[in-house]
Amino acid sequence: MKTKFSFLFLLFAFVALTASAQTETGTEKQTEKPAYWMPSKVLPAAEHYKGGQEAMYEFIAKELKYPALAKRTRVQGECIIGFTINEDGSTSGYKLLRNAGAGTGEEAMRIVRLLKFNAPGYALNVSIPIMFKL
Repeated sequence: MKTKFSFLFLLFAFVALTASAQTETGTEKQTEKPAYWMPSKVLPAAEHYKGGQEAMYEFIAKELKYPALAKRTRVQGECIIGFTINEDGSTSGYKLLRNAGAGTGEEAMRIVRLLKFNAPGYALNVSIPIMFKL
């Protein structure tokens, strides 16, 4: 009988310690997330954009107009546009690599054509993901 109570006491103590280890202490500082989605890795195209990756995605967020059909049908997802940054900084060869549908691909293509890059001095094939989220 004593071993049964000892076992139950140890089990209860273990469960109580495990539960308290999983709760937040509240002392952690919350970081404010930007209003736009940005990949965690630095994109090769962003190295040649004036202001870097953060400035590029701020521009994209400012210019992005969610397509009406995509809003109506609640389409969300990632569109990836591939293109070439030429030696002089101009862009060409746009290609839609991934499309979320309902007009999001066309909007992503329009946004990427507005981007202006610095001259890298060599041709560079890159792709940029653009996230559509309601």
